[in-house]
Amino acid sequence: MGQDSGSGRVGGYRWIVCALLFFATTVNYIDRQILSLLKPILDDQLRWTNEQFGQVNAAFQAAYAVGLLFFGAFIDRWGTKIGYAVSIAAWSLAAMGHALVGSISGFFIARVALGLGEGGNFPSAIKTVALWFPKKERAFATALFNSGANVGAIVAPAIIPWVALTWGWRSAFVAAGVAGFGWLVLWTVFYQVPERLKTLSAAELAHIRSDADDSGVVGKVRWSQILRYRQAWAFIVGKFMTDPVWWFFLIWLPDYFKKTRGLDIKKSWVHLVTIYSIVTVLSILGSWLTGSLTRRGYSVSRARKTGMFVAACCVLPILFVTRLGDWGAVIVIGVAGAAHQAWSANLFTSASDMFPKHAIASVVGLGGMAGSIGGILFPLYSGKLLDRFQAAGNVTAGYTVLFMICGSAYLAAFAINHLLAPRFEPLNMSGGSFKARTATDPRP
Repeated sequence: MGQDSGSGRVGGYRWIVCALLFFATTVNYIDRQILSLLKPILDDQLRWTNEQFGQVNAAFQAAYAVGLLFFGAFIDRWGTKIGYAVSIAAWSLAAMGHALVGSISGFFIARVALGLGEGGNFPSAIKTVALWFPKKERAFATALFNSGANVGAIVAPAIIPWVALTWGWRSAFVAAGVAGFGWLVLWTVFYQVPERLKTLSAAELAHIRSDADDSGVVGKVRWSQILRYRQAWAFIVGKFMTDPVWWFFLIWLPDYFKKTRGLDIKKSWVHLVTIYSIVTVLSILGSWLTGSLTRRGYSVSRARKTGMFVAACCVLPILFVTRLGDWGAVIVIGVAGAAHQAWSANLFTSASDMFPKHAIASVVGLGGMAGSIGGILFPLYSGKLLDRFQAAGNVTAGYTVLFMICGSAYLAAFAINHLLAPRFEPLNMSGGSFKARTATDPRP
């Protein structure tokens, strides 16, 4: 990874940056999962229904949508170093704040605060990748840091129930907040944009800047300007249709194993860890496919779309998951989760394929907001549907309906994405379409 065949040996500091993004995303997804993992414990204390649990998660998604929109513009304006630091400080405080509440309304408020803070993670990370990696490496770098979502989903069910049962459920939220502040120290010490990092070698900087782009452009961009382009809508629609599937996995899988297979969290954590272990390995391989196809002569656009189509097809077996045994279900859900993450890595990277760097965080924020809107609607629908089927004594049938929606979402999203953006190529935004200024010393 530290080599460039065209220029010989280059440095590898960009992979240290990628590691920072990975660990931030890991902490981010541990924080998100704590509530769903503690649901069996909190059920006895709060006596909430599936619909109320869905409403609490919908509140998080609504706040997350607002956070994405705000942080997208904030990061494009003030830079990745400040933007990411503000985001993780805010969400770490919010995570610790969960330990202070003990009612449904209290969790509602705490989830809103967490969602607002976490909105900065992906706009910051995707823009950082665009600043630190040439296009041929971005999908792989995105897959690597995005695998933090999978690792977080592995670590959380392995340790959160144990922490909660040993020291009480409040301690799990406090520990997550402490981890976030620990990462903030590393980010402050080690991160800077390439042009301002004095220890970065000239060879690695040349490698990073090997694409002809607007790496020296910073400034303000308006959402209305971005929304003029159908390529932006290709990204937005793709996020709206597929993000809710991943949220469904994170929110409802512990409940699915308990209600349909009789496995409480003391037993199902093994299944959950296995699922996300499968996701971690296969998602990186799926995103590696894009780079492999590019090296075989495919254009970046064709390779990216091929990877997305293959991922969409790999989700389809989840249509039959409720007919399988416990471990058959684990394998099928794991493959579907890996396919989602490979899809997501390529979809995220398509934003930096098409839009200039000074607009990437705003584009990601808009798309992320759309994904969160879908993430609001789907938990509300899921909760009501499951309550209805549970009242009828057949909650498995309710989950069958939900998995059918999940399985069909990706091919539909791919078709719409392709219609709106037949090729992932840089847009010509000259002629004042965006307010921008050049800078020899761009903001961090």
